[in-house]
Amino acid sequence: MQLPTDERVLEVLHSSGLILSPAVIGKNIDKSREQVNRRLSVLVEYGLVTRVERGYYEIATPGVRYLEGELDADDLESDSE
Repeated sequence: MQLPTDERVLEVLHSSGLILSPAVIGKNIDKSREQVNRRLSVLVEYGLVTRVERGYYEIATPGVRYLEGELDADDLESDSE
């Protein structure tokens, strides 16, 4: 994980409770759409975020658990491993 950007992405998705695009997330955390898009790809790979459809994402249950301190970043495994 790339703290604090990854945590900020997760926080925006969680606090909004909405399905959001990288551009909207980036606007809310002062990062470019491209930066957010790269991080979303990693967060999806680790199961913290779900890609709902092309260009739209929502937080997954493990992402909520991570924010609540119930899941440690060191315990995460990539889907590609």
